[in-house]
Amino acid sequence: MSAATLSALPASTGVVPHRTILTVCAMTATLMQILDSTIANVALPYMQGTLNTTMDQVTWVLTSYVIASAIMTAPVGWLANRYGRKNLFIGSLIGFTLTSMLCGMAQSLEQMVVFRVLQGVCGAALSPLSQAVMLDIYPFEKRAQAMAIFGMGIMVGPIMGPTLGGYLTDAFDWRFVFYVNLPFGILATVGLMIFMPRTPGQDHLRFDWTGFAVLALGVGALQMALDRGQTEDWFSSREIIIEFVLAGLGLYLFVVHMFTAQKPFVPVGLFKDRNFTAAMLMMFCTGTIMMASSALLAPFLQNLAGYPVSTAGAAMAPRGLGTMAAMLIASRLGGKWVDQRKLMAFGLISLGFTLHSMSTWTPDMSESQMVTTLVVQGFCMGFIFNPMTVVAFATLPTRYRADAAAMQNLSRNIGAAIGISVTSFMLTRTSQASHTDMAANITPFNRIFQHHDAVAHFLNPATTPGASVLEALIQRQSQIIGFANDYRMMSWVVVPPLLLLLFMRRPGSMPPPR
Repeated sequence: MSAATLSALPASTGVVPHRTILTVCAMTATLMQILDSTIANVALPYMQGTLNTTMDQVTWVLTSYVIASAIMTAPVGWLANRYGRKNLFIGSLIGFTLTSMLCGMAQSLEQMVVFRVLQGVCGAALSPLSQAVMLDIYPFEKRAQAMAIFGMGIMVGPIMGPTLGGYLTDAFDWRFVFYVNLPFGILATVGLMIFMPRTPGQDHLRFDWTGFAVLALGVGALQMALDRGQTEDWFSSREIIIEFVLAGLGLYLFVVHMFTAQKPFVPVGLFKDRNFTAAMLMMFCTGTIMMASSALLAPFLQNLAGYPVSTAGAAMAPRGLGTMAAMLIASRLGGKWVDQRKLMAFGLISLGFTLHSMSTWTPDMSESQMVTTLVVQGFCMGFIFNPMTVVAFATLPTRYRADAAAMQNLSRNIGAAIGISVTSFMLTRTSQASHTDMAANITPFNRIFQHHDAVAHFLNPATTPGASVLEALIQRQSQIIGFANDYRMMSWVVVPPLLLLLFMRRPGSMPPPR
């Protein structure tokens, strides 16, 4: 989008008619897209029976959506410039709503996968465009507040997804997991049609098919490898090796092409801004923690602490409340009151301590301890996400805004995928190693079985009941060790983002150049 076009937007004057309505519509679109990445998880067993598939096959309902969404996130900036931001936003929202209905009506796995791919293609633009619209309609001095509102949707969506999905599946049917998008999609679409300022497209732009092809190859292969690695035993599988080789080749060719092509679809100037580049890398690192810690918490509470599914889902709410509160506070403190980099440093250091404290959790922990830790952890994440987003766009020229939002969302999604895969892999391997070490001590020569009659009676490995009880105890303890090691490992992931703060410049009081 040209500088002249952008300068003509109402946002440049700081007064945008119907700003509240536009904010609600943009956040509704974001929540729909974020929710659909997690809301279908709890409905998979029910889909398996209806669609007559195996559990391994039905996971393609999730994989197809994630891969399609990741591939189509990068060209959002070019598409917005070419066809106009309003046209792309409305078209994507209509497509997402219609494909959601088609997913709900699917009668076979093949239909479901095709519809989920189309849903991911249409939904990829919703979150980046929502962020770009929020930056457009709010003046520079209120940008922190705008990003606080946007951040709430990004952080709360993954938490609400499983809970809402479980409720809709239990109360109605798994198809309502997709049908729920219809009323919200219609309202958001009508609101954007009526109130969003129109920005003309640039017909002269030509798409960089080479750059898109190699990036799609790299991102798609990486997502496939991360999603299927655990089930295929990682590098012992030829499929996973090939996917990682293709991912590395595609991403390498994309970087080379971006710096050598005359007009790549991701502009090189985007990465010349030091604040944005550092913030994008920080988003990648923090994305690994945010999603991986959530993915670990649910099985810990259900499988080890014995929480019901509904209670385990509700246990995620305190972290979301802490995040929302921190974002509101950070939006007020940032800017002229406190250096945004100091807020991020506080959030990162505190987040590391909370993750380390979670490494000491046992299934016997009190509910008050768990809730307190999660509230503080959410509070820390709010102090990271809001200032990080503000700093990322503070010095970036406005013409790069849509591209920047797309790349930032892509880095967060890739970071989340890597974080979940790595922690799942480490949990399995650490639990297996701990199980082997503890089982090696179960021998007739162990003095515990020689001098304690009660222990020898109930835990006698020579009897079937005793062996069963011993196996359950060892399995439980090995999983506790696995979860502890995962959280301890994640506590060190905050170190690279802390070092990235050294490369960031403090935003000034003036808006970035057009």
